[in-house]
Amino acid sequence: MELLHIILNMIGVLLAASAIAVFARGLVYPLCLAACAALFAVNADVLLSAAPAGETLILPFGLPLTGVHLRLDMLSAFFGIVVNLGGVLASLYGIGYGRNEPHPLRILPFYPAFIAGMNLVLVADDAFTFLVAWEFMSLSSWALVMAYHKEADNRRAGYIYLLMANLGTLALLFAFGALAGPGGAYAFDAIRSATSHPALMTALALVMTLAGAGSKAGIVPLHVWLPLAHPAAPSHVSALMSGVMTKVAIYAIMRVMFDLCGPLGWWWAMPPLLLGGVSAVLGILYAIMQRDIKKLLAYSTIENIGIIVVGLGLALAFRTNGMNAAAALAVTAALLHVFNHSLFKSLLFLGAGSVAHSTGLRDIERLGGLIHRMPVTAVLFLVGCIAVAALPPLNGFVSEWMTFQAILASPDLSQPELRFMVPVIGIMMALAAALAATCFVKVFGIVFLGRSRSEAASAAHETDRYSLTAMAVLAALCGLCGLFASLLVKVLGPLSAQLVGTALPNQNLAPTLFSLGPFTAAHSSYNAPVLAFFMLLSGCVTVWFIHTFASRQRRPGALWDCGFPDSVPMGQYTASSFTQPIRRVFGTFVFRAREEVLMPAPGETTAAKFSVRLVDPVWDTLYAPVSGIVQSIAARLNGLQFMTIQHYLMWVFFTLISLLVVVALWH
Repeated sequence: MELLHIILNMIGVLLAASAIAVFARGLVYPLCLAACAALFAVNADVLLSAAPAGETLILPFGLPLTGVHLRLDMLSAFFGIVVNLGGVLASLYGIGYGRNEPHPLRILPFYPAFIAGMNLVLVADDAFTFLVAWEFMSLSSWALVMAYHKEADNRRAGYIYLLMANLGTLALLFAFGALAGPGGAYAFDAIRSATSHPALMTALALVMTLAGAGSKAGIVPLHVWLPLAHPAAPSHVSALMSGVMTKVAIYAIMRVMFDLCGPLGWWWAMPPLLLGGVSAVLGILYAIMQRDIKKLLAYSTIENIGIIVVGLGLALAFRTNGMNAAAALAVTAALLHVFNHSLFKSLLFLGAGSVAHSTGLRDIERLGGLIHRMPVTAVLFLVGCIAVAALPPLNGFVSEWMTFQAILASPDLSQPELRFMVPVIGIMMALAAALAATCFVKVFGIVFLGRSRSEAASAAHETDRYSLTAMAVLAALCGLCGLFASLLVKVLGPLSAQLVGTALPNQNLAPTLFSLGPFTAAHSSYNAPVLAFFMLLSGCVTVWFIHTFASRQRRPGALWDCGFPDSVPMGQYTASSFTQPIRRVFGTFVFRAREEVLMPAPGETTAAKFSVRLVDPVWDTLYAPVSGIVQSIAARLNGLQFMTIQHYLMWVFFTLISLLVVVALWH
């Protein structure tokens, strides 16, 4: 109970920081940093102690005869580490960022409350407490999205986010209602102790959980709010929403799927596999088409959430088939990617925030050459790009590689449906990985390399030391987690055993500390330094070969503008031209892309204008028709508020008579 009391006290500190934001602005971020550091230490202690049951606490308020149930076990502790490590570094970034914030009181009261809400979700051990904490997290993050509400796009983002958050909470309410059963056992212990749940109720609970928590995570097709809300928030809040809050949603899915529902049939592995594969491909395709750097990063989050959900689906498929080693590999890969994505996506959002703060721009097309004016930010952002592109030896490669290793174990599955589906998902993930590398080559190349494309980019300056320190810590963690992945796998072993019944082999038997074996530790399949060395060596050999043999003879030719005869930005690649081949391959049938060139009239010397129009197929297919129907009904019902008192009385009388007739017929 002592650890839970510490957590409650630190949540109290965060809420106190919210309360004093008006009077002591300078204390908010330091208090958040200290509270998150303490919470991180508590959660790390629980995870390292490997206590499956954890600690429990019941407080005498909440629902009558139920109270508030709290539990800190290994699953909640792992996600607590993710949440609070992100909170520490985002708060450190905020100390420098907050000095130049034009409207601090729109952010400071809600920022600590947002972190407190996420922590409370993780320790909630009954449906009532969970939903209250979930709604508190959603509302505080919505307030942060609306910090710059004078911009029309931000108001639209806030409206859609609030609508999707409310629908998600409603879905989770149905999920817990189905698990509680007719007896109303809303405490998670009572749900766990139930011998079995009716098949229909289990199906309802899983579907509603995927809908409710999946909407918060950004799973396609419930992702529409995410690329609008994450860029609208301040940059350190965007890092928390994209790198951390989406993981709280993954926690909700895992809590229901691997803990509360009990044993599941193999067919329940198919929805997360399908949703994860589609999210991975569509997420990165959405991202690669973007010009707004923060919106691009938000869409990239959808891709990585898809990878995590695929890992969870694989773990469920292997567990139901008794393939314990493969199940352990899949769930460990998913957990590792949860942690890795929180690191490199937070780094990228903080880097994008530094660029936006220094230049006042988020449009990739108007940036360029920032490596000369923001060299430290450029190097740190490059680390994040390498990690998110899943290139060794950084951490993004490790978890994706482990997921692919789990996919390769699928031929041993008993069901032909899964044996067919899993390789297809593997192909989709391979495509997503290739597109992710292309996407972030575009981002770094257009933003930091080449020449400046605007005066604002030419006048850019390096960001403050607090922001650089936060980004440097994240970049270092990306490297360390890639090199010492075997240590992380060892730490996650007890949690994997709790979730699927077994853990990966003891990595201490591997040849070196850097070695990682998915099934047999003594025969390493991955060694970060060795793989990175051979990649670097092959790259150097390729460059030497091309430079030596391909350039030996010079051939004269006519001058052409794309050979950069003049030092002007107009001769460079743009973000749109870089992705044009991919846009023409995928955009035609996925996004119905339309390229338009507006030429000047004869005799005019103005520049031609090129534009690309993309259509969101999910929005047009699912949400736009529903929105149109709701608006049509609302327009028809709008006249009700202009009726006279006589008309209102008439409708009341008519309603009462109708109810009496229905009751009479019923009896």
